[in-house]
Amino acid sequence: MRDPEPGRIKHTEDTQEETELIEEDEENEEFSETEKNNHVKNGEQHLSCSQTKQRDLMKRKAKKSFTCTQCGKSFSFKHHLLLHVRVHTGEKPFTCDQCGKSFTRSENLKDHMNIHTGEKPHKCSHCDKRFSRSGDMNRHKVVHTGEKLHICDQCGKSFALKQQFKAHVRVHTGEKPYKCLYCNKRFSQSGNLKTHKRIHTGEKPYHCTECGKCFNHSVSLHSHTKNNHSK
Repeated sequence: MRDPEPGRIKHTEDTQEETELIEEDEENEEFSETEKNNHVKNGEQHLSCSQTKQRDLMKRKAKKSFTCTQCGKSFSFKHHLLLHVRVHTGEKPFTCDQCGKSFTRSENLKDHMNIHTGEKPHKCSHCDKRFSRSGDMNRHKVVHTGEKLHICDQCGKSFALKQQFKAHVRVHTGEKPYKCLYCNKRFSQSGNLKTHKRIHTGEKPYHCTECGKCFNHSVSLHSHTKNNHSK
């Protein structure tokens, strides 16, 4: 099966969660070198690097004073708020001259261009694996660190990735921010909306390599392969 047009589908969906992850990374980088030490003495207690980072993140959140009037999300810096607002306005001023895909941030466009050039400038500090996008590298690194800094205050469950944590919280809040443009049905996760939209568009991106039959769900393809082509 031929791959889709470069940069159109695979590896280029810069989601809202990825944008927020970049914003969080930028804020983390602004901590002083003292706060980044592996062990910080606090009274008689010695905090690990991960514990210190979590504590400082909580302090940073308490100082956030720039709030989005659309969703209530707060930021420590005004320019982070201005970037976030584009999530609501849909503004994407940075456009790829190779495929026409647009982005809300210049950093996202720069990472996207690596898809076309084949460049992988982001190297994991724990292994030799390289990535074309910084967000992909950050998600990969938790495989090595095992850190789960995002903790749900409702049930205590912890998560390594911010987007996983945010999706989990909606189990408690019942929030469904993703709305179908065709029937107004709402979903708590963007992936569920993407799958649902295929009902309206008729898209069937999963192809059986044995007989060529197409399916709109990966589960359907797996079931088909198991029942018809397994030895």
